[in-house]
Amino acid sequence: MHVLILGGTTEARRVAELLHPAPGLRLTSSLAGRVASPRLPPGEVRVGGFGGSGGLAGWLREQRVDALIDATHPFAGTISFHAAEAAAMAHVPLLALRRPGWVPGEGDDWHDAGSLEEAARVLPMLGHRVFLTTGRMGLAVFSGLETPWFLVRSVEPPEGPCPPRMEVLLDRGPFTLDGERELLRRHRIDVVVTKDSGGTATAPKLTAAREAGLPVVVVRRPSAPEGVPVVRDPDAAAEWVRGRAQSPGVHSG
Repeated sequence: MHVLILGGTTEARRVAELLHPAPGLRLTSSLAGRVASPRLPPGEVRVGGFGGSGGLAGWLREQRVDALIDATHPFAGTISFHAAEAAAMAHVPLLALRRPGWVPGEGDDWHDAGSLEEAARVLPMLGHRVFLTTGRMGLAVFSGLETPWFLVRSVEPPEGPCPPRMEVLLDRGPFTLDGERELLRRHRIDVVVTKDSGGTATAPKLTAAREAGLPVVVVRRPSAPEGVPVVRDPDAAAEWVRGRAQSPGVHSG
């Protein structure tokens, strides 16, 4: 049985760890290639895109894939739609692994934004020393803001246009609550901007912001394909694979 995991996330690596090694199971994890030194999961690894839904469907057929797991980042863009289209074209069962989103609690001062552009519009009204944790790819949206100072945290150096007043902090989660408290204090942060990535690896910044009484601009997740079965944790995804492996006639041939 051949399983393809569209990954690059902590959850995707965990699924691979839960399934590998297993007799009779070929496991391939696909990474987008946007990070130079990613944490590699066990099993086979391929890096780079497929060329849209048609390219992915062709790969599924050529490699005789029996099950597809979309465990990409909630903000990975169109890959989830490509996965749904490709799975339908190649007649391969698809499961989506989506970590739960964050939910505001008592004392949180969250400001909802439908996009990075909307976040950039509301930001100047909320603060002037910004902790920006939306990743290195979308900084051009904030490049026209000349007054705020930005602390940008990302795994790799930013690309493209950037805010004129900016300091870059290269770091990779998981992060600790004590570390986030110190970061906010040391840089005199007065507003936080984040995407609703969910999970626990980067959530401590939200607790630290609440304790400090800081506003947080939270960018909503983009829409996802409808009609795709969804699980919320790697154990459930691994169990789905095991169940299919034990079902007669599962292999696409």
